[in-house]
Amino acid sequence: ESKMSFDDHEEHYDDLEVGGENNQPRILMMGLRRSGKSSIQRVVFHKMSPHETLFLDSTMKIDVKYIANNQSVQFQIWDFPGSYDFNDSASSDEKIFANCGALVFVIDAQDEPYTEALAKLHDTVIRAHKVNPKIFFEVFIHKVDGDLFLSDEHKIDCQRDIHQQVTEELYDNKLDIHLSFYLTSIYDHSIFEAFSKVVQKLIVQLPTLENLLDILISNCRIEKAFMFDVVSKIYIATDSSPVDMQSYELCSDMIDVVIDVSCIYGMKEEGDGLAYDDQSSSLIRLNNGMVLYLREVERFLALVCLIREENFDRQHLIDYNIDCFKTAIQEVFSLKNNAKKMLTNLQQAQTQTQR
Repeated sequence: ESKMSFDDHEEHYDDLEVGGENNQPRILMMGLRRSGKSSIQRVVFHKMSPHETLFLDSTMKIDVKYIANNQSVQFQIWDFPGSYDFNDSASSDEKIFANCGALVFVIDAQDEPYTEALAKLHDTVIRAHKVNPKIFFEVFIHKVDGDLFLSDEHKIDCQRDIHQQVTEELYDNKLDIHLSFYLTSIYDHSIFEAFSKVVQKLIVQLPTLENLLDILISNCRIEKAFMFDVVSKIYIATDSSPVDMQSYELCSDMIDVVIDVSCIYGMKEEGDGLAYDDQSSSLIRLNNGMVLYLREVERFLALVCLIREENFDRQHLIDYNIDCFKTAIQEVFSLKNNAKKMLTNLQQAQTQTQR
C-alpha cells in the first residue's frame, strides 16, 4: 500500500485553507485505512444509513466538511486518509495541528492485534501535542458490534487492553498526555454519544449552558434535560446529573419521531417550509409514568426533557420557564457573536495599519 505525506496534499490543503472559516474549531479524524472514519462522519452528520457505509470508497485525500447547523454547533471535520503518512517537516505538523481543537483517532476493534494502529496513534499524539498541547485527544475503539463483542465484558476487556498499552507507552516516554477512550458502533447510539462528548469540549459556553439547565430542572422538577442539535442528534449540553444511557436513547429517538411526523403533517401547503422551526414542540407520554417533552430553543436546537407525569400537572409554568431559558440561551450566543465581530474588526484594523 502506497503512503501519502503532507506534501502530496499540500496544494489541496491550501485550497481548503482559503475556502474555510479559520476561526471554526477543527476536529481531525485519523486512523488506519478501513477503520471507519468516513462512515462515522457520514452517519452522524449526513444521515447516511449505517448499512450504506459498506459501499463507501476509501478516502484518498484530506476531506473537509463544514458543520454549521446552528450558533453552537459550528466546526470543521478533517477526514485524513488511512494511507496518510507524516513527513519529518515541522512546518507540515504546524499547519495540521496548530488550529486543531480535537483529534479523534479511530481504531478498528475487530482488527487484532492492534500493533500498527497503536504505533500510529502514539506517533500522531506526540507530534500533535508538541505543536499544540491544548488539543483534546479522543480514541474511538470502533466496530464493537460483531460476533466478537456480543457481551459487554468483551468490549470492556478490549478497551482496558488498548488503554493500558497506550498509557504505558506514553509513561515510558515520560509524556503526561490525557486521552479519552470510547467504545463506538455506527449501529447504535454509542457513536452519537461519543461525538457529543467531543463536540462539548469545543463549546466555550458549556459551563454556562449546564448551569442554565441545572436551574431549569430544579425549578420545573425535571428528571433529565438535554440540548440536542436536531440535524446530527448529538447533544451539546445536559444538566450536571449523570447521563443514563437509556434516558439519552429515549430523548435521542424522540428527535427522529418529531422530524418524521413533522415532515408528514407539519409542512406548509406550498411545501417550501422546514419540518422543524421555532413553533416545534412535542409531548410523548410513556407507559412507565414518565413524559418526554421537546421544545425548540434555537435554530435546529431542541430542549428535550424527561419529566415524571405527576410533575407535569402545570405545563404552563414549565413553558414559561423554558421561554426564560430560551431568552438566556439567545443572550449567551449573541455575546459570542458580538465577541467574534469585535475580533474580526480588530484583525481588519491591524491589517490596514500594517499596510
